[in-house]
Amino acid sequence: MQPELRHLRYLLAVAEHANFTRAAEELRIAQPTLSQQIKQLEKALGVLLLDRGGRTVRLTDAGEAYAGYARRALQDLAAGERAVLDVHDLSRGRLRLAATPTFTYLTGPLVAAFHTRHPGITVEVRESTQDRIEAELLADRLDLGIAFQGDHLPGIEDTALFTETLGLVVGPGHPFAGRTEPVPAEELNHRHLALLSQDFATRRHVDAYVSEHGLRPRIAVEANAVSALTEIVRRTALATVLPDAVTRDHPHLTPVPLSPALPPRGVTLLRRAADYRSAATRAFTELAARWDEGQGGVLPPEGQEGQPIG
Repeated sequence: MQPELRHLRYLLAVAEHANFTRAAEELRIAQPTLSQQIKQLEKALGVLLLDRGGRTVRLTDAGEAYAGYARRALQDLAAGERAVLDVHDLSRGRLRLAATPTFTYLTGPLVAAFHTRHPGITVEVRESTQDRIEAELLADRLDLGIAFQGDHLPGIEDTALFTETLGLVVGPGHPFAGRTEPVPAEELNHRHLALLSQDFATRRHVDAYVSEHGLRPRIAVEANAVSALTEIVRRTALATVLPDAVTRDHPHLTPVPLSPALPPRGVTLLRRAADYRSAATRAFTELAARWDEGQGGVLPPEGQEGQPIG
């Protein structure tokens, strides 16, 4: 017997759930059928792929090796199916996009501009952490991710977009509101801050700045959503640190320069290396590459983007 695609899917489902019952439920087949199919695959290969002796089911060493090839085979097959269905005139198609949550100022205008140009393309937009975005790209559950430049997982390629600046942000009731002179960083030691939680790359960027300059601000509030953070700052005398571009969408927030300034960071578009790129993926990449963050996110008018990407 030659292994078939269903055998690969069954093996990976059991490996993911570490349990035959849960894997069978996900696959919507009977558990005895699933067990039989896995045994058929093991017989065809002449090795045990699963260790069934413990409280949970796990891959053997041979199973780990085989599962890696199985995942890549299914990913390549899915890419091939998308290539067949791809429509190069962009009259229909699908784009799966994710971004870290601080990029609300970017994803909204970009997706809106993309939809205006290509209304036949269905766009799926998610927010996630950068680590999760890279893992989802490698698993072929995303086409593109918007994140930050730096070290990435093997198999991830990036396209530089622009440089993002960050600064202190306050609401109308803060003592720094309306201040034009830079605030010495040491002033943060006497202020209460509301910051994003440590799951966010932005928070890690702020923590590195605080550590480098020996600062000890009091973190009064931690939030896991930018929208919650901006509302808290607007209604209190707390300050926060956010990308300068965020304040363009929040007229009640005021950016205040710090001295020394927080280091800028590069914004990048991530994708899985050597993967098939649909017409929708190429069109969005070109649009994102023309984003001008320094001019408030100016995009060229429709029809003036240059030649289509072939």
